[in-house]
Amino acid sequence: MPELSKKTACFTDSVIRRMTRIANRYNAINLSQGFPDFDPPQKLKEALKTAAGGSLHQYAVTWGAQNFREALARKQSKYMGIDIDPETQIVVTCGSTEAMMAAILTVTNPGDKVIVFSPFYENYGADAILSGAEPVYVHLKPPYFNFDINELEEAFKQHPKALILCNPSNPTGKVFTRDELQVIADFAIKYDVFVITDEVYEHIVYKPYKHIYFASLPGVADRTISCSSLSKTYSITGWRLGYVIAPPAITEHIRKVHDFLTVGAAAPLQEAAVTALNFEDEYYEELTLHYTEKKDFFLQGLDRLQLKYTVPQGAYYVMVDISEFDVTDDVKFCEWLAREVGVAAVPGSGFFKSDTQHFIRFHFAKNIETLKEAFVRLKDLRIKAKGKPWEK
Repeated sequence: MPELSKKTACFTDSVIRRMTRIANRYNAINLSQGFPDFDPPQKLKEALKTAAGGSLHQYAVTWGAQNFREALARKQSKYMGIDIDPETQIVVTCGSTEAMMAAILTVTNPGDKVIVFSPFYENYGADAILSGAEPVYVHLKPPYFNFDINELEEAFKQHPKALILCNPSNPTGKVFTRDELQVIADFAIKYDVFVITDEVYEHIVYKPYKHIYFASLPGVADRTISCSSLSKTYSITGWRLGYVIAPPAITEHIRKVHDFLTVGAAAPLQEAAVTALNFEDEYYEELTLHYTEKKDFFLQGLDRLQLKYTVPQGAYYVMVDISEFDVTDDVKFCEWLAREVGVAAVPGSGFFKSDTQHFIRFHFAKNIETLKEAFVRLKDLRIKAKGKPWEK
């Protein structure tokens, strides 16, 4: 047989999604893949019933249904603080996963370099490789996951085509400050680099932290490609509704890439989601309170277990330090954790460029009762971990 593409040899399948399959196999509580075990808002579910019973079962406009784009433009113009034209600046995609892929394919040529902060959401490295681009990693240093300005500028000096910015960050929960964003903006202008943002957790930020949209900073709107989705904000990860917001000249090309990747997002789901995009400010305020309660409960549980962790500033993930268990293979540790303890986590090595084996990632987008049961199962973790059974 002919040789397969060398690209796929450079990365594995998603370790996050793999951990969900392992969790299902052992009936473990899935605190690995970040999706909730509670329903979206009732008004949104009712809108879906109405849409499903209607006549919108054929292709929508490739780059997004008109009413969806108009509702999205109104909502994002308000929160981003910039004027967004639904006719020329929006591409509706099949989740933010496709949004990021379309953006990277649009701006990079084979051999171009792309700056990626490490730790990173695992898709970014694969996206760059599939695009023929080369990732250049800049380290975020725990416990606050700040970057070194000199290291960042050295990466910019390599003449990258783009920088990928996940804010609030998956997996760390870091929320970049205005000063940090301004440093990135200044370098992007100085070295003439695109910035591709992943802002899916834009409405899940904990006080006193505040999310600042990169595109709203002075002088960078014309080089910023903002990617996001409805998945996390409205608890509809299975709907796969994402979007790209960019200047018209860039959007024109992203639409062409998107057209040949997926043609378009599901028409009835776009119709239903207009209801969510029209929610009032109160919804987003309640969302923050909703996840703040879960965060506080989860961190208190980790405190009771005396497990070390980094405090999330946004998103719904916690990086837990497992150094005390002297783990040399965090994948085996997480498989053992799901199988023998009954709680699934993501091995941290999948997020770091360096060989980091002392972090695992939990998420807390679950009902409180689910989180309570997870802590019941975790209470004997140290007893079960004696002798490093995951190595046997």
